[in-house]
Amino acid sequence: MLSPTASASVAPTPDPRPLRLYDSWWTVAAAALLATLALTAGLWSSLHVRADAALHTAALFVHLASLVLGFGAVLCADYWGMLWLTRRCSLDEVLGAVSRLHTPIWAGLGGLVASGLLLHPNLGSPLTLTKLALVLVLTLNGLQAGFLGHRLAATPAPIGRGMLIWASATALISQVCWWGAVVIGFLNSNR
Repeated sequence: MLSPTASASVAPTPDPRPLRLYDSWWTVAAAALLATLALTAGLWSSLHVRADAALHTAALFVHLASLVLGFGAVLCADYWGMLWLTRRCSLDEVLGAVSRLHTPIWAGLGGLVASGLLLHPNLGSPLTLTKLALVLVLTLNGLQAGFLGHRLAATPAPIGRGMLIWASATALISQVCWWGAVVIGFLNSNR
């Protein structure tokens, strides 16, 4: 006869942690697919929903406020990265600061997308299509940046050249997409 402790040790233990977004490339790829579908659905709805003047003004305000929130947080995150690259702070400090900036970055990007869809984007304009492509690349880059952050946190020091290149490319893509979208938004607003 088995003792109660022997039978308890044979029972399988459940996984104590649920599957999370940045656990693997598969979860990040699934999130990227969902984000792409959400952006596509948003574009489709922007063709069928027309905002009156008051809603358009409110959407423009939300758009500008979201730009300040999201892009400001991105600039802060990249500044922390530069502090680390110049050895003025530790990787743990950077990862801690950047992890706290994810919420305002994603809130800003989400606000930009939601409000932008109410601003009657001209889908026949090459500039607008370029801006939409930049927003998609920015979204996908942001998802893989979260995965990168988790990998950096799990990597023992010193960080290898491959991780440094990955982090640098992530920051560069982010800056190009944010600044490109800002410039295109400015050009479109002056037409």
